[in-house]
Amino acid sequence: MRIRFCGAARTVTGSAHLITLDNGFTILLDCGLYQGHDDEMEDFNRQWYFKPQDLDCVVLSHAHIDHTGRLPKLVKDGFRGEIYATHATRSLSAIMLLDSAKIQERDAEYANKKARKKNKKPLVKPLYESEDVAQTMKQYTGVPYDRWFKIHESVEIQYRDAGHILGSANVTLKIREHGKEILVGFTGDIGRPDRPILRDPQPMPEVDYLISESTYGDRDHLSRPEETDVLLNLIKETCIHKQGKIIIPAFSVGRTQEIVYILDQFENAGMLPRVPVYVDSPLAVNATQVYGAHPECYDNELNEYMLIDDNPFGFNNLTYVRNVELSKELNTSQEPCIIISSSGMMNAGRVRHHLYHNIDNARNTFLIVGYCSPDTPGGMLLAGIEEMKLYGEIKPVRAKIARMDSFSAHGDRNEMLDFMRNQNRLKRLFLVHGEYDPQLSFRSLLDKYFHVPVEIPTLGQEFVLT
Repeated sequence: MRIRFCGAARTVTGSAHLITLDNGFTILLDCGLYQGHDDEMEDFNRQWYFKPQDLDCVVLSHAHIDHTGRLPKLVKDGFRGEIYATHATRSLSAIMLLDSAKIQERDAEYANKKARKKNKKPLVKPLYESEDVAQTMKQYTGVPYDRWFKIHESVEIQYRDAGHILGSANVTLKIREHGKEILVGFTGDIGRPDRPILRDPQPMPEVDYLISESTYGDRDHLSRPEETDVLLNLIKETCIHKQGKIIIPAFSVGRTQEIVYILDQFENAGMLPRVPVYVDSPLAVNATQVYGAHPECYDNELNEYMLIDDNPFGFNNLTYVRNVELSKELNTSQEPCIIISSSGMMNAGRVRHHLYHNIDNARNTFLIVGYCSPDTPGGMLLAGIEEMKLYGEIKPVRAKIARMDSFSAHGDRNEMLDFMRNQNRLKRLFLVHGEYDPQLSFRSLLDKYFHVPVEIPTLGQEFVLT
C-alpha cells in the first residue's frame, strides 16, 4: 500500500491524499482547491498527480472548499466513482460547490474582458462550471457517523464527528491486505472542544498510520470567557466610542454561524450594544439555512439554548444581506455597525469591497477570526502591511487590525495533541495542512509523546506503508 500527498503539503489549503492498495484500488482523501496566490502553486488547481479516470473513489472529511473545491474539475476530467461524505457535508457541498463554480465563471469572464480591451485573444477558461457541479452531486453517497461502511471488498470506512464545521468528520480506513488488517486514519480538520453549536471532536480508533492536520501547531488559543470579553470590548471601542464599523471577514460556513450565535447570546443577555449587524454573504445565508436543517449535529448546549430561543441564528438587529444593492449601500454608509462578510482571507467575495471602502478609515476595525495564507489580503494585514493595492488603487492601512484565533474552527497545538493521545499503536505519523514552520514546532511537541517517525511530506511525495 502506498500514500501520495497530492495537496495541503507544507501549506494550509488544497487537501488531497491518494492511497493506492496493492490490488490497485485507489482512494482519494479530499479533493481541495488551492486558495492563494503563491507563484509556485499557480498551476496546482489544473493539474493532477494521478489520472482522474483511473481513480476509484473519493472520501471527504468535510465541505470546506479547500477540501472539496476541485471535485467538479475531477469529474469534468473523467472521474466517475463514488464520492463518500456525511449527510450534512453533502448538503453543504451542494451550495458551496455551486458558489465556487460561479466564482470561477465570473473570474474567467472578467479576465477575458480585460484581455479583449487590450486586443488579446481570450484564453482564460473557468476551472469548472455550474453543470459540472450538477454531475458531481449525482456521484455523492451519504454515510452516517459511527458506523463501518464498506466501499470495497477489502476496505471499510468509519466517520466520527470532527467538531470542525457542520458534518465534518475524521476518517478511519480498515484495509485488509495480504491476510492482515491495517488501520489508516485521517483527522481531516480537528475541531475544538467546548465550542458553540457543534459537538466536541470524537477520538478516532487506534490506527497504524495517521495523517493529521497541523494548522496551529505552534500556538494556543484563547478560552471562551476571554474571547467573549475581547469581542465585546472591540465592538464597544469601534462602534460606540469611535463611531466606526467593525468588519469581520469570516468563512461563510462555520465561522459565520458561530459568530452570529455568540452575538445572539449577547443580545438575549442584554450585552450587545444597539448597533445593526449585517451578514453580507449570500452563501452564508444559504449555509445558515443548512445548519438549521441538521440539528442532529448540534451539541447539548445549543439544544438547551433552543428551548428559550428557537432561532439561535437570528435577532432583532440582525440582517442577512442577499441583495447586492444593500451590500453596496453598506460600503458607503457612515453608520456604526458590525459587518460579517466572506471570504475569511479577504481574497474573494463581498468583503473585498468592504476592505476597499473602509481600510483607510481609522475609526474602523477589521477583526480577523481565522487562518489567512500569507499571500492573501488578510495575511498581509496581519503581517503589518502599511498600504495595499485594491482595484487598481493604493490604499493606506489606517483601520485597526485585530486578530482572534480563538474563533478558529481548528484546534490549537494542545487540543490537537489531546485528540491524538489515545493512539497507542502508531507506526508512522504524517503532518499535512500546515505551514512548514508551525509543522516543525508541532513535530517537536509530538516527539515527546509518540516514539514513531513524524513525517512532513512535500507535494507529490509518496510513502510505502507496510
